[in-house]
Amino acid sequence: MERQPEKLTFTTEEFNSIREKAEALYKGIGSVPCPYFQEKINFNTEGLEHIKFKAWNRARSQRDQFMRLKLIQLAPEVLKRSRTLQGLWETKIPVRRKRHGRWEEVYTNVTYYEFIAVIDNRRVKVIVKQILGGEKFFWTMIPFWRVDNFNRRILHSGNPEVD
Repeated sequence: MERQPEKLTFTTEEFNSIREKAEALYKGIGSVPCPYFQEKINFNTEGLEHIKFKAWNRARSQRDQFMRLKLIQLAPEVLKRSRTLQGLWETKIPVRRKRHGRWEEVYTNVTYYEFIAVIDNRRVKVIVKQILGGEKFFWTMIPFWRVDNFNRRILHSGNPEVD
């Protein structure tokens, strides 16, 4: 029988502490080599913002942020060890860009690369994003913590842009 995930509980102080540590760690990463791509993957501000915000100007729940921030140190390790791609998703989405002094949304081709690994008995999915013509960068990580009504594991909703 599969073990049920533990209920996630934390205080505001614990949340703030984890957030500060994770942000400091994230800002120190810079980029990491990925054997699958045979190039470096950047850890820019977009990835950190996506972990904290579900969409522009719409924050994730504290519970969601806490779990992702608590495990953020695993993301560079997953990419350093990844030699196999577990998923690929190509789509056209509106990307916010500042042009002529104002923000606008431009539909652009985007590719998401998915890597899944188990490190320190923790299963995580790391997603790398590439906007057409741009560099590949860390987009998000999805830790395992949800179960559906049939007790099956759920890693994501299927849409890397919002997961």
